[in-house]
Amino acid sequence: MSRDCTTLAPALLAALLLAGCATTFDVGGADTRLTPQQAAAAIETARNKTVAWGGVIVDARNLADRTQLELLGYPLDDRNRPDRDAAPVGRFLAMHPGYLETADYQAGRLVTVVGTVAETRVGTVGEARYVYPVLNVTGLKLWPTAQQEAAEPRFHFGVGVGITR
Repeated sequence: MSRDCTTLAPALLAALLLAGCATTFDVGGADTRLTPQQAAAAIETARNKTVAWGGVIVDARNLADRTQLELLGYPLDDRNRPDRDAAPVGRFLAMHPGYLETADYQAGRLVTVVGTVAETRVGTVGEARYVYPVLNVTGLKLWPTAQQEAAEPRFHFGVGVGITR
């Protein structure tokens, strides 16, 4: 039995360390395939569906009892982070219950949201008319900026040569 522990302990430690290297956001059973464009085009089908959408904040504003985030949507990667290398999938409005500090949720920040598709709203992008799907948020992840990620401590184990930025 002691031999099993000496083999199992290093394997468990390695698994825990590797798991800590990749930050993910758990979206549960939310649909990640339905896009904001599809939801806006077929709101009767999309209404009340729980989805996970990600994007770049275009605008954030505090309302009387909630915070409205306007996002330019992108597909989610394997960590459920918006993939800015992919083509955008449409804009949407995320309605978060309560107050969010708009200094933190400023234009350009990446966000992943989980919520229920509620309705569509007509607005404008520049001077163009735009139909936004509205998501009632139940889960939210504000991703760290590149500067914040660079400031995080990095631990490296092993032998060899490595280059980091």
